[in-house]
Amino acid sequence: MNTENVVKHLRVLWRTDRIIADIRLRHLLVGLGLRAFAALIAAFGLLMLELSAYFALVQIWSAIAAAAVLGAINFAIAAILFIVAGRPPSGRDIELANEIHGTSIEALQIEARAFQTELNGAVHHPLSTIVPVLVPLIAIIVKNMRRTARESGADVTSEARS
Repeated sequence: MNTENVVKHLRVLWRTDRIIADIRLRHLLVGLGLRAFAALIAAFGLLMLELSAYFALVQIWSAIAAAAVLGAINFAIAAILFIVAGRPPSGRDIELANEIHGTSIEALQIEARAFQTELNGAVHHPLSTIVPVLVPLIAIIVKNMRRTARESGADVTSEARS
């Protein structure tokens, strides 16, 4: 297991999650804006259309029938606007972000499995994990002992001469 790889995969995962959240937030804001705009249009535009349609239909039908027809038309228009505003985000951005997210998760799982096998190997064979650390440590200790022996030997000879 390489900690650099884990950190790299976690950064990619965090960034893609941020990108996905940003894309979804933008889509939500656009949908909310469309709904608000649709409500505004419905409030002003349809009020005038209804008024004119009502006056036209009152001459043909009764006042009750004219109001019922106009109400049904308003419900149909509102349903169409909500369906358009509520459709899921489409585009290559969200697909790409989801793909990178999945790849990061897979890479982190591979790193976790590698760490688990290393840990299992260390538990079952503790010397196999100590030996790679122990060999350079022994070499350093031997070098220091030789240097100390040379220095102490040089000190003894200089004291003997004095």
